[in-house]
This record gives sequence, C-alpha cells and structure tokens, in this order.
Amino acid sequence: MEYLLQTASVVALSAAVLGCSTPVPQALKGPDIPVAFTAPIASDAGIWPKAGWWTEFGSPELNDLIAEAKAKNFNLAVAVASVLQAKAQTDVERAALFPDINLEGTGTRQSSPASTLVVGPTPVKGNITANSFGLSADASYALDFWGLAQDNLRAADESLKAARYNQEVVALTITEDVATTYFNVLSLRQQIGIAQHNVDAARSILKITQAQVTNGIASNLNLAQQEALVDSIEATIPVLREQEREALFALAILLGRPPEGFDVKAQTLDAIKPPVVAPGLPSSLLQRRPDVAQAEANLASAHANVDAARAAFFPAISLTGNGGLASTAAGTLFMGSSFGWGIGAQLLQTIFDGGKLIGESDVAKAEQKGLLATYRGAVIQAFSDVETGLSQVSNYASEQDALTHEVKDSTEAFRISQLQYREGIVDLLTVLQTEQTLFTAEQTRAQAQLAHAQAIVGLYKAMGGGWSEDPQDATQAIPAGTMPVAPPTSAEPAAATSPTPEPAPSK
Repeated sequence: MEYLLQTASVVALSAAVLGCSTPVPQALKGPDIPVAFTAPIASDAGIWPKAGWWTEFGSPELNDLIAEAKAKNFNLAVAVASVLQAKAQTDVERAALFPDINLEGTGTRQSSPASTLVVGPTPVKGNITANSFGLSADASYALDFWGLAQDNLRAADESLKAARYNQEVVALTITEDVATTYFNVLSLRQQIGIAQHNVDAARSILKITQAQVTNGIASNLNLAQQEALVDSIEATIPVLREQEREALFALAILLGRPPEGFDVKAQTLDAIKPPVVAPGLPSSLLQRRPDVAQAEANLASAHANVDAARAAFFPAISLTGNGGLASTAAGTLFMGSSFGWGIGAQLLQTIFDGGKLIGESDVAKAEQKGLLATYRGAVIQAFSDVETGLSQVSNYASEQDALTHEVKDSTEAFRISQLQYREGIVDLLTVLQTEQTLFTAEQTRAQAQLAHAQAIVGLYKAMGGGWSEDPQDATQAIPAGTMPVAPPTSAEPAAATSPTPEPAPSK
C-alpha cells in the first residue's frame, strides 16, 4: 500500500511539472537598448506625450475631427470587432476546463403486431401498443493532466491582448492620419493663397511693362517675359486646388463620411501652435509603444502554443458519467426503481500518426522563432522612429526659421525692385529675378511649415501617443544595466529612470 502511495505521488508530481507553462523566451539583449537618444531634444520640452496630445496644437476644429474619427472610422471598427472575436475565442478555450453536461428527455409510443388477442370467446388478430418514457443526463470531463487546455487558454489570452494592442495601434495611426491630412489641407490652401497673391503682384508688374512698351521705354520681349511669368504662376493654382480637393476626400474617409459636401473651416497653418515634446530614456519607450506590446503579446501567445504542442504528446484522460430514469408510464418515471447510472474513464494515447504531432510542434517552434525576431525588430524600429522624429522636428524647425527670414528679405528686395523699375533704374530682368525668388521662398516656407507640423505629429506617434502598457501584462524583461538610475533633469523625469517591473510569472 505504501509503495502504491509513493508511486502515485511521483506520478502526480511529474504531471504537475509537465503541466506547468514554461517561461517566455527573452528576446532583448543589453546592446539592443541604447542608453539615451542622440537626436536633438529641446531643453524646455515636456516628457512623453499626454493621452490627448493633439489638443496641444490649439485647434478646436482638429480636436472635433479626431473625436469623430475615433467614433466612426471603419478601420477602427474592424479592430474593435477583432478584439470581440479574440475575446470570444478565449471563452471557447476556457470552456475546455469545465465538464460537458447534456440532458436528454425521450417519449415514444409504439405499436407492434401480436399473434392473437382474446376478445370474448373468439381469438382475433391485432396489435400491441406501448408507451415508454426516459430522462437521462450525460457528463464528460477531459482532465487537463498535462496542461494542454491551460496552454491553449494562455495562447488565447495573449492573442486577446495582442488584439487590444492592435486596436490602440490603429487608433493612434488614425489620429496621426487625421492630423497630418488636416494640416495638408490647410497648407495647400495657404499655398493657393500665396500663388494668387503672387499672380496679383506679377500682374501689377505686367501693367507697368505694358505702359513702358506703349511709351517705347521697354521692348515687346520684356512684355512677353512678364506675361509668361504670370501664366506660369497661374498654372500652379489648378494643381494645388486638385491636391486640396483630394486631401479633403482623404480626410472625409478617415472620418467615415462620404466626401461630397465635406469641408473644413480653417484656411492656413498660421493658427496652429507647434508644441514641443521629448522622450525619456529609450528603455521606457518599450512600455509606451502599443505596436511593441503587440509584438510581445504575439510572442507570448506563440510560446503558449509551443507548450500546448508539447502537451499534445501525452495521453488524453477523460471521465464519463451518465444517469437517468426510464419507465413505461409517465406517472412512474420519477420513482426510485426507474433510476439507472454508469461511470467510466478513458485514456487515449496516440501510437502512430505519421509525424503529425511532431510536425505541429515544429510549426509552433518555428513560429515562436520568427516572432522573437519580429519583437526585436519592433523594438529597434521604435528607437529609430523616435530618433527620426526628433531629428525631423529639429531640422524642419531650423529650415522654417531660415525660410521666414528669406521671405522677409525677398519681400523687401521685390518692393525695392518694383520702385526702381518704375523709375527706370533697373531693368525688367532684375525685377523678374527678385520676383521669382520671393515666390519660390513663400511656397517653400509654406511647405516647410507643413513638414514641421507633420513631423511633430509623427514624433508623438513614435513615442506611443500617451499610451502605456500595464506592467502586469509584460512578458519581456528589460536587460539589467539599460535603465541607469540618475537624478532627474529638466529633460528626464524621475518616473523615466525607475526600474522596469519584472514580468508577472507564468501561470
């Protein structure tokens, strides 16, 4: 008896070990995470974007557009449906942890032939009619002895997390698209206004030239040159208007609206206030990017599938039971003598399947290997996105400042050339050169203003848009030594230097 108990204990312990989930492989290494970002960072910038970061541009119209997009965008609706689907799949996998119970009720009336029936003194042929009633319950339960059901549920839970993170990715992308498209519309309108103003200025020079030709001061060549310049500027306006129209259509689609009749009120980017924002430590970025968290959850789900594939090699053990009532009369169905029952157990072990289980295990391992690389790639891409965003914001701001000075100087040069041309001090060629320089500088400045605003939006997205992962959901630990603890500065808060919590242990 003692030997049997010891043997049972060893078997139970082995089953418990085999049934436990294994730790998710850690993809990150120390060199994967830089100590700090090297791109220029404004000293007075706030650390990490807030959840409603777009409100810092100071545009109520933009705020309304983003709110509408979050409520009506079709891609976001698809992402929400994917979360519901993943949630339903976890319910399916969780059901495997509980027994299946079925209840069945039957009632029949049957007629069968009899050789004779005695009615009075004379036997006659006839049928026998009988009733039967039954009520039975069947139960079956597959013991999760090796943790197969738990592994499948864990894979489904991680897939659900990945679906939720993907919803955040889609929402962040839509917010970025609405902001950048809205700014593009305003920039194109601004460029149309600049072009129209330049046409008016060129026409004023054209009138002076026509008067000089009439008086014999200028030649027809000068007149043709100025007319060509007017035509050249006018030709840019229809193209800009078509681009503005297409940008409005794209913005309407982001809002889930038909493009017909859609419009926005703002006309230029001048009212937009570009905010400044800066990241903390690179290691903190890993908890602020939903796409990185999604890659992490996909890796954890694939690892659970590896554990499930391993558990599938062990025998399946199930328990069954049934009980019921049977009687020929409904009135006696619930009497004790009508009750019957049965119990049983089943063990099923695959002996030969042509390599199916081995193949499924290899598929799960290969998928996990690919997702390990995907996660590392997502991490490095996240760092690159932030570096690129910081560099673009800094350089486009410098470009915009230089172009602003150029426009100011070119405007003054054009004004002087107009006065001197009227007085005959300079020729038309000088006016044409200063005129073309001013027109080009104004259009380039408008484009740089757009690039700067869109770069800020891109930087907000690169830093996660104010989202952060729950530390309890993390399965990838940040390597030691990549988050140095240092006193906070104006560009680095204490929260960014705190150590990353260890991931929750596998269940």
